[in-house]
Amino acid sequence: MGRSTSLLLAAWIVGLLLTVAGRLPLAVAAQEAGPQGAEADGFVDPDAAGAAAESEPPASASDDLNLLSLLFQGGAFMIPLVALSIVVVTITVERAVAIRRPNILPPQMVRDLGELGRGSGGFDPRSAYRICQQFPSAAGRVIQSMLTKVGRPQSEVEHTVSEASQREAEKLHGNVRWLSLSAQVAPLIGLLGTVWGMIQAFYDTTRLAPGQNKSEALAEGIYIALVTTLAGLIVAIPAAIAAHWFEGRIIRLFHQIDELVFSLYPQVERFEGKVRFSRQED
Repeated sequence: MGRSTSLLLAAWIVGLLLTVAGRLPLAVAAQEAGPQGAEADGFVDPDAAGAAAESEPPASASDDLNLLSLLFQGGAFMIPLVALSIVVVTITVERAVAIRRPNILPPQMVRDLGELGRGSGGFDPRSAYRICQQFPSAAGRVIQSMLTKVGRPQSEVEHTVSEASQREAEKLHGNVRWLSLSAQVAPLIGLLGTVWGMIQAFYDTTRLAPGQNKSEALAEGIYIALVTTLAGLIVAIPAAIAAHWFEGRIIRLFHQIDELVFSLYPQVERFEGKVRFSRQED
């Protein structure tokens, strides 16, 4: 999976870093323009100005919503989400390297098998088996399973190839399933953290002393509780995209392997009932 997957992974990582490092301003332009508008009209109420100065702290960088600081406030539910994010990045990089066409269907092996069939001596199953041994890959193992059934009925050869192809596809899908699982579990963990956070926020509100601002405390508790849902979606969306891409890539590669095997069937059919070949003979 070459350049396109690398660009997808790089774009996701860069976007995540920019989001975490970014600061989301909470100040509203209309609120900032309010006092200035009153001064422009030439009338300022001293009592109102003094009350506003006492009730509203001066604007500073600390008033901005910092996503990184919010993530640290997400609580214990952020731990499994961080672990899932590490799993997603690790498996994405590993599959990006493993599911490359040269690793699944080596071009040199395909060329050598084609030259073997066009040679003057005709197709030799033992030589083809040795060529596949030189290129350990999913396609090589599927063709080797076919060559071990040379001389058997064609239905048996096709059944053996189908089983070998399914085994190799299962191996390649193994780690991709972890991506699919992460894409399903991460939002649920985030939702669970949010529900727990909201329960905690309402509980803390009921325990406030008389006269304290309950609505402000409740709002603060709720927006902090929503952080886990946000983190779950940040993990789940790239995981789902990567899993879907890898699954499609594996299907396309095995279609190409099937085409290669079908092209070799006529070379193998002529040995039916005439010769037996096994790994021990090689």
